[in-house]
Amino acid sequence: MYWFEFCPKHIENKYELLVFKDNQPFLPLTDYYHDCLGRIDKSSALSYLKCLLPFFKWLEKESHYQGNRVLWNDPQEKVRVAIEDYLMHEMKCKVRDKITFRFVNLTNKSPNTISRFLSALKSYYKSMIRLKQYLHSNPLIDGQAILHSYKEEIKGVRDDKPRIPSVAGTEEAILHRRLTDFYFKIINEEWQPQIIDDVDLPYQVYQAGKKVNWSLREW
Repeated sequence: MYWFEFCPKHIENKYELLVFKDNQPFLPLTDYYHDCLGRIDKSSALSYLKCLLPFFKWLEKESHYQGNRVLWNDPQEKVRVAIEDYLMHEMKCKVRDKITFRFVNLTNKSPNTISRFLSALKSYYKSMIRLKQYLHSNPLIDGQAILHSYKEEIKGVRDDKPRIPSVAGTEEAILHRRLTDFYFKIINEEWQPQIIDDVDLPYQVYQAGKKVNWSLREW
């Protein structure tokens, strides 16, 4: 069981939030949350953390790779297999193999948090690598996509010659959309509008505007 608690203000602690595993502090996720602070806003960091907790629980209870449980700090190949299984069996996605990455198709049974979950996981491994707690390549990054993009950007019109600076006007502009570097690429994600069923929303908006001194025009 993974869960978190904010540290009471009257207790001195270098962490403002602690993640627990079976009632014991779990530092990887705790460190991740605090590494996010200052890089993204606090609400996004908390949202990412909430997306990761069910996955970590699933890793411990349900994951398997060649007969063994997968640990979050295993090599990227094992972690990718676990993520793929999680997407298929827990998030009801269809995953298709490509040579260097995976296509993820959402189904009508998939939750609307798939993109956020994958972004959170990518962010988590970036932090763990930065904090030297994960010693492998980021499992959520398609290294081949980055290499391909780099080659396209430096390839010039002359064979085996680098691109001349664009100011020279001798090279064709790069017009194609850059391929995402996600290893798991969602290919049928479409935003669906949802009704906000919260009677307190107008009051919350009013209070927020009042707090930042909105003018009459902004109201």
